[in-house]
Formats: sequence, structure tokens, C-alpha cells
Amino acid sequence: MFALPLGDNARLRPLEPWHAEEFFAHIERARPHVDPWIPWATLSTDLASAVAVLQRYARNQAEDTARIYGIWLDGTLVGGVMFTKFDTVSGVCEVGCWLEAAGAGRGLVTRACRALIDWAFGERGMSRVEWWVASGNTRSIEAARRLGMTRDGVLRQRYPYRGVRQDSEVWAILADEWGSPGCGVKSELDQLMRAFLGAFTNVGGAHPNVGAVRELFIPQGTIIKNARDGGPVVYDLDAFVEPRQKMLTDGTLTEFSEWEVAERTEISGSVAHRFSEYRKSGFLDGEWFEGAGHKTTQFVRTPAGWRMSSMAWEDA
Repeated sequence: MFALPLGDNARLRPLEPWHAEEFFAHIERARPHVDPWIPWATLSTDLASAVAVLQRYARNQAEDTARIYGIWLDGTLVGGVMFTKFDTVSGVCEVGCWLEAAGAGRGLVTRACRALIDWAFGERGMSRVEWWVASGNTRSIEAARRLGMTRDGVLRQRYPYRGVRQDSEVWAILADEWGSPGCGVKSELDQLMRAFLGAFTNVGGAHPNVGAVRELFIPQGTIIKNARDGGPVVYDLDAFVEPRQKMLTDGTLTEFSEWEVAERTEISGSVAHRFSEYRKSGFLDGEWFEGAGHKTTQFVRTPAGWRMSSMAWEDA
């Protein structure tokens, strides 16, 4: 009861104190996967402490300051999502997630987080949803990108964990960026494009993560550069990702960003097409450059949500 289907025989529903035994068994399985990044997992070291964690969230939900939900896959608890903070006065809340290995690779966290963000913006009128993550937690950063969030900044050495001070990255999305409830497919396609472009950004010391492109495309995805003087160059995902990740991290291409300035999107059933105009800028081998061009992107709906299937671009 009170369960939201996530597809793939998975469901999202409130995680309550009476789930403590199941929750603790799940945390024991998940600990190797999440403990390096989620300090609160270390609070559930036995059944009593697991009960205490869920009771704390129950009290916070009663006070409308936090909430926690579990993700069940084939009837087994494999992870969850939560509002770690929910401040109705400021209109700002924070979303978090965790997952054991058995639930990974299915898009469950992305779909569950979308449900929470839809509710926060559409039902509760929040203005900003945040995502706080340790800088080394690449899985969580990729999830933020898939949700269309923007990296607002880094708090250096913000907290100690296991004897090492950790940097915290702050990602966020605003209500007018997410779109109103019901915009559905267009909003998801907008988020995919923002996540794609954001994967290359290394402005101000940001860590580019071109590998996130693999999560945005179907595995058979194709990317094509159409050079006016040399014709098309066709890449599979690995051939596209690896040299660009190197350029953006070895000093060849610095202070780089790329952004859409105009777009036209057409949606027909489970396929969609987007025509984009873009701008880009940065330092290439120490020389400042600015550029522009056009992209055409195709999308398909998959069981894990919308994904890119192909993209072609031409620099002006």
C-alpha cells in the first residue's frame, strides 16, 4: 500500500520503523557499496541503531523536515531515496540516495529521485532542490547530472571521515529549470541535454565526467562530427569519451563550457528529435577560443527512461 511503481518490478514506498529488521539486513549487504560515501550508513551497526535511524526520520516527517523512502526490487529492499532536509520556510530541500549492488544499473535511483523532485516542486511549492555529494563519489555525481542538476560549487575539506577530510560538491536544480508537473517528456529531454553538456565542463576547477555520456545514451549509441571540409567522423561511445576525458583533464582544454542558446524538440510516441544551436568557450593549449554550431539529437524511450540514441554536430 502507498507504493509507487518504478518499472522493472521495482516499487518506491515509505521506509518506516517497522521495516527496521529488513532495513538492517539491507544495510549489511549495501555497506561495502555505500559506506565510503554515506556516513549515516555507519549509524546502523545493529538492529537497535537501525530502529533509531528510522524512528528519527519518522519524527522528522511528522515535523515536515525530512522523509525517507525505500526501493524494493522483486520484493527485496535494495536502496532508497530521502529528503535529508526539507525547509518549507526557505523553499529549499535536499535529496539523497543509496543503493546496494543488486539494484545498480537499472535507473532506479534516477526514477525515484524524479518522483521526489516532482512532488517537492509540484505539490509542495519548493523553489530549489539540492544534492550534496563527496567529490570522489562519481556514481552520485552522475546521478545528479542525469537529473539535470547544475554544480553550484565545492566546499573544500568540509568534513572528516575515516581520518580524511572530504570535499563536498553542491548540485541543485530550480523549480523553473525542472518544469511544471505534467511537462513530463520535454522536461526529461531537457535534463538529458543539460547533463550531456555539463559532463564536459571544467570551469573553475570543476571535475569533468565525460564518462557520464555512457549513462545518457543507449549502449549502441552513435555520435557523429560532421566536418565541412572532411565529411563525417563516426564514433561509438568509447571512441568519443576517452580522448575528450583526457583533453579535459590533462591541461589541453581548460575553463571549457558548452551551452544551448536555442532548441526545437519534437516528440512522437517513444521517439524524439531535438535540433540545437550551441555556444562554447575555453582555453585550448593556453589560447582562448569561442565557438558555435548546431546539433541534432535523437532520443528513444527505454525501460529505464529516455536515453539518447544518436547525435550529430557541426561547428560553425
